[in-house]
Amino acid sequence: MLTLFGSIAVSIMMLSYALEARSKWYVLIFAAASAATAIYSGIAEVYPIMVVEAIWSVIAFRRFWTREKEPTHASG
Repeated sequence: MLTLFGSIAVSIMMLSYALEARSKWYVLIFAAASAATAIYSGIAEVYPIMVVEAIWSVIAFRRFWTREKEPTHASG
C-alpha cells in the first residue's frame, strides 16, 4: 500500500509539472504532490529524498503564491 501511495504521488507530481505552464493551479498540485512524496519518503525512511521533496514543496508553494501577482502577458 505504501508503494502505491508513493507511485501515485510521484505520478501526480510529474503530470502537474508537465502542465504547470497552463495554470497556476498545476503549480499548487505539484506542491501538494511534492509534500506527499516527502511524507512517503519519510515513512519509507529515505531521509535525503524526504528533505529534497520537502524543499521542492516549499519552493512550489511559494511559486504558486507569487505567480498570482505576476502580470499576465498579452499576446499580440
